[in-house]
Amino acid sequence: MTRTSSPEDPLDLAKESAALAPEANARRPLSLKAGALGLLLSTMWAGNPVATKAGLEDSGPLRLGYLRFILGAIVVLVYAIATRQSFKILRHEWVPLILLGILFTVQLAFMNVGQDYTTAGHAVVVTTTFPLWTGVFAHFFVPGDRMSRSRTLGTLVAYSGIVAVFYKGFADSSSDFLIGDLLLLGSAILLGGRQVFLSQLGQGIAQHKLLMAQSVFGIVTFVIASLIFESNEAFNVTGRLVIALFYTGVLIAGLGFIGQTWLLKRYLPSRVTVISLSQPIFGVLLSWWILGESIGGELYVGAVLVVVGSALAQRRSKPKTTKQP
Repeated sequence: MTRTSSPEDPLDLAKESAALAPEANARRPLSLKAGALGLLLSTMWAGNPVATKAGLEDSGPLRLGYLRFILGAIVVLVYAIATRQSFKILRHEWVPLILLGILFTVQLAFMNVGQDYTTAGHAVVVTTTFPLWTGVFAHFFVPGDRMSRSRTLGTLVAYSGIVAVFYKGFADSSSDFLIGDLLLLGSAILLGGRQVFLSQLGQGIAQHKLLMAQSVFGIVTFVIASLIFESNEAFNVTGRLVIALFYTGVLIAGLGFIGQTWLLKRYLPSRVTVISLSQPIFGVLLSWWILGESIGGELYVGAVLVVVGSALAQRRSKPKTTKQP
């Protein structure tokens, strides 16, 4: 019996849209220029937890989140208007965009709240496991992108890096680090899934629609949650907060998201995310330089293991050759 796909299945809708535009579905390995853009975005993202941690000194995590989304949405809106994009949402695009918005909102909530309990250095190392999770999700949802032996080995190595980062939380039962790190790990898993989902949807849905869906859901959800849970929290407009919002909102949620979505639309998601493995090194250095956080041995070990393990997990398997009879 042939399986009949439900018209509400977002992945099937993405595949159907991609089939209508085969030229947009020709995702390929990174070119030199695309790789340079990916490295620039990776360096920018490494500073995101540092800027967020600085902003949390003057604002609650939920309020900081929706202010960031508003700034990012303004940048995307200007980009869409400047490039004369249509904002009309087609009937088959509603369900995928809603699901993307929900996934984005939950992932960012885990990240912002988790980072309020841990250090920026820990946040960088744990969050940077997302290329590993991208490979895991791609194994199940992207045809021909199966987990190989090197990817399985890389998974184990990367897990050992996570354990190294968690060491401080396990060793000190009175510390909040473990709670924050676990929330950030959940955010990294969701981010890995979102990269694959974005890449699939990007084959049939315009880039600015994907970005605006994420921003709209983030703004509405975080505003409501902030009014409920942060009504008594202090909010101080300082130069530090303004800089943090500019960095996380305009540079990351705006320009960074535009660049990342553009790469995911045109290049293989596993090749795009592997560039992000440089984040722990830059992030730990930035958290030491800007925030004055001490660099413990667990961060050195964890960063190295996560980078090595994720690199192994993202290695491209050599195609098997079949002997001709």
